[in-house]
Amino acid sequence: MQEETSLFLVPTPIGNLEDITLRAIRVLKEVDVVLAEDTRTSGKLLHHLGIDKRMHSHHLHNEHKAVGHLVERLKGGEKMALVSDAGTPGISDPGFLLVRACLQEGIKVECLPGATAFVPALVKSGFSSERFTFEGFLPVKKGRQTRLESLKEEERTMIFYESPHRILKTLTQFAEYFGPERQASVSRELTKMFEETINGSLEELVKIFTTKAIKGEFVLVVEGRK
Repeated sequence: MQEETSLFLVPTPIGNLEDITLRAIRVLKEVDVVLAEDTRTSGKLLHHLGIDKRMHSHHLHNEHKAVGHLVERLKGGEKMALVSDAGTPGISDPGFLLVRACLQEGIKVECLPGATAFVPALVKSGFSSERFTFEGFLPVKKGRQTRLESLKEEERTMIFYESPHRILKTLTQFAEYFGPERQASVSRELTKMFEETINGSLEELVKIFTTKAIKGEFVLVVEGRK
């Protein structure tokens, strides 16, 4: 008899609500509880889908304390779905600690395929996608320069997430560490009405974003060193 899944990692749309899968909807309906990064954000999605489900908050600030209790509940027979505010849980979002603890306790975990921001940004960039490295968010302060220094010789395509508050600073630092002529692609508001992708050298992108109104969440794709 096949072991039943207790914890489901369920990707949610990163902008366009049509990107939810039929399988994700079914799982969200069938589980006992939904663990949400922000219950207000996920509550709106569940309401849109016509799903009335008990929710618990599970985010970066409480996941260390919550993991042990959640594992005991899962071992007791509850079925749970973990969702982040947008995209796939565990990708620059909470999820890793709970998954690791479940696997250590022999609890079956299943991850559904679905929305994540870096894949469309990579494919749209036109850079090689055969080999790439996903770096997520750079350290804000401590370790930032060390990370950039370590990536100077990286030959694979590099992918980063960035907030609107630091996009210009990050592009400027990329030009400093990787060289102003290095080619890059900046995507924002992926899957949304004002989706935009701009390609060019890092020097050109710095000039563009020096004068451009900056809104939305960003994915930066930087060509590897040749």
